[in-house]
Amino acid sequence: MAKQRLMTASYDYYQLAHPEEGVSGGFKYKTVPHVTLKSIANNEPPAQEILYDQPLVDSKKKRITGPFTVEAVPAPVVKSVDDLGQKVTEADNSVARSGETLRQSHWRDELMKTGIRGKGGQTIEFSRLEPLPGTSWLHADGEAKEDEPKRVVVSFGPEHAPLEQRQVARALEEAQTLVPRPKLLIFAAFQFDPEAAKDIDELNWPGVTLLKAQMNADLLTADLKKKRASNQSFWLIGQPDVVLRKAGKEYKGKYVVEVLGFDYYNTKTGGIESGDTSKIAMWMLDTDYDGRSMFPRQVFFPMAGEKDGWGKLAKNLKGEIDLDLIEQFRGTVSLPFVPGKHRRVAVKIINDRGIESLKILEVK
Repeated sequence: MAKQRLMTASYDYYQLAHPEEGVSGGFKYKTVPHVTLKSIANNEPPAQEILYDQPLVDSKKKRITGPFTVEAVPAPVVKSVDDLGQKVTEADNSVARSGETLRQSHWRDELMKTGIRGKGGQTIEFSRLEPLPGTSWLHADGEAKEDEPKRVVVSFGPEHAPLEQRQVARALEEAQTLVPRPKLLIFAAFQFDPEAAKDIDELNWPGVTLLKAQMNADLLTADLKKKRASNQSFWLIGQPDVVLRKAGKEYKGKYVVEVLGFDYYNTKTGGIESGDTSKIAMWMLDTDYDGRSMFPRQVFFPMAGEKDGWGKLAKNLKGEIDLDLIEQFRGTVSLPFVPGKHRRVAVKIINDRGIESLKILEVK
């Protein structure tokens, strides 16, 4: 899979006609004399014509833009057909056959065929994978193809919304009623709500391992899935290994966050192993996470070279940037900060495959 290149750029800053009003007050534009035969014949000074496509550039300022993300509040839960008073009868259940159930059947077939790609070329393969009757939040039941087969259950997220905290709770309730107990509970989704991801990463269920799997967006479109050169439809998402600690004595009352890497599921040993930071393309820090949306206040590019990320910005701005500070934004330790009123910080990490993980930490 191609790596995503994150770029920044600088642009001209234009002179404002009314600085106190901001951009809404308009710009100052270049003017040129409009010479006419009448003005020449009457020996009159030519009128000035305003060139509205040529605003005057303010050479003392630069306008900077770059990559950004938009974080949205999780989508509201849509009412079921029954809640709307519309019953699907046995004689006319085409909606049920062609809707969510059919999509999950396609995803289950693809999962059985491709398995789940893990770290370093490891793969979780299945000897069988079939529907699980009597459950609403668990959509597949199977066995991992290993020397000692493990029972695996899978919960698929929705098609056009993040997998939410409620689904995690309901799927866990159903999994706890299964006999024999599954060894792996896998949540597969196109997107994960931050609180749902936090619950999956932090839940401790002895004897059972909970995993997150990223579903390839090509699965949403059958034509794209057929044309893909690879069959990597599902990827294991590592758990971010992040620590929050107090800054040095010179930064009284401030904290720093350090990203240590990812914790990955080892498909051979069945255990969780720590990884390093070599595959982290970008990470963002929200120092006052409100539990609903993330607002990055610090952004870092550990894999960026001298000609990428903040390095490119420093070159564009030349002598106006603190090069030592720019160098810190290529690391894995945040700048010291004062926690916000919510007393929580959020760290979003994006690896070299473009897969996102989010870690939420409480400031005690």
